[in-house]
Amino acid sequence: MKGFRSPRTRVAGVLMLASLAMACGGGRAKPPGPGPDPIVVDPLPPPPTPQIATLVGAGDIADCGAADRGANAEATAKLLDRIPGTVFTTGDNAYFNATAADFQNCYHPRWGRHKGRTYPSVGNHEYQSPGAQPYFDYFGERAGPRGAGFYSYTLGNWHVISLNSEVGVSQGQEQYLWLRQDLETNRMTEQATRTRCTLAYWHEPLFTSGPSAGTNARMRDMWNLLYEFGVDVAVTGHDHLYERMAPQDANGRRDAFGIQEFIVGTGGAPLYDFGAPLPNSQFRLKAFGVLKLTLRDLGWDSVFIEAGSELQFDASFGSICH
Repeated sequence: MKGFRSPRTRVAGVLMLASLAMACGGGRAKPPGPGPDPIVVDPLPPPPTPQIATLVGAGDIADCGAADRGANAEATAKLLDRIPGTVFTTGDNAYFNATAADFQNCYHPRWGRHKGRTYPSVGNHEYQSPGAQPYFDYFGERAGPRGAGFYSYTLGNWHVISLNSEVGVSQGQEQYLWLRQDLETNRMTEQATRTRCTLAYWHEPLFTSGPSAGTNARMRDMWNLLYEFGVDVAVTGHDHLYERMAPQDANGRRDAFGIQEFIVGTGGAPLYDFGAPLPNSQFRLKAFGVLKLTLRDLGWDSVFIEAGSELQFDASFGSICH
């Protein structure tokens, strides 16, 4: 029939076309033409290795001229004997005038056995000796630059700052400018490493229900600066008692993004009585002891441990950094 081709004829035609195509193409499929350049994405920085660090300490410590002849400082030192980690002090380390003899004869036989893991801060009693020189002599590099007494370090995934409340603390002064630069540098580091928690400690509290209430506004500029950069925790001394404040701004307004302050002047010097509680005071205790902070990647736990009894008070778990 005209126009009809058998299936065998059609198959033969297909095979012939395929053979011609292979002959023209050298027997291989033609590779695809050039495409767009591949998109290269910079990998995100790896998350920090999970770490847990312990920071433990107090201020107002070794007073061998008191009635107890330094026994309460020994009792708090015995707590440190059983708590591993880094030790801080919040000033007034050796009474009464923080002379070289006061450090050697009173502080050293007690908290001095933890000197190798201690990062101190300086108090007003250290400045009873000109320039607090015996303090700088005793602690050496651990006290920060001689005459300045402010410095910072890394502990776990936390940025920790030791300040000096006894020298210039106002805007434009050396310590204030240093602190701004330190916080700015840490902020850049924080973006690279994904760490986010910061703690600062010093001697004289901005807020307290103790006898120095209302007399320490001199730290307000520093608090404002710490608040600006989202610092989480402040630890102070000076009033010989334990108190925990709710997070607040520099004007004492309660603020979820404020700084939580602990007053821990309980290292061994004779204790003080409380006055009227401040509005944001959450816990108060008149006892010798130390504050133990467990620093986690994104937050912290805290507890006050009483000397002698080793009872634990004001335990708080799961506080989250800003």
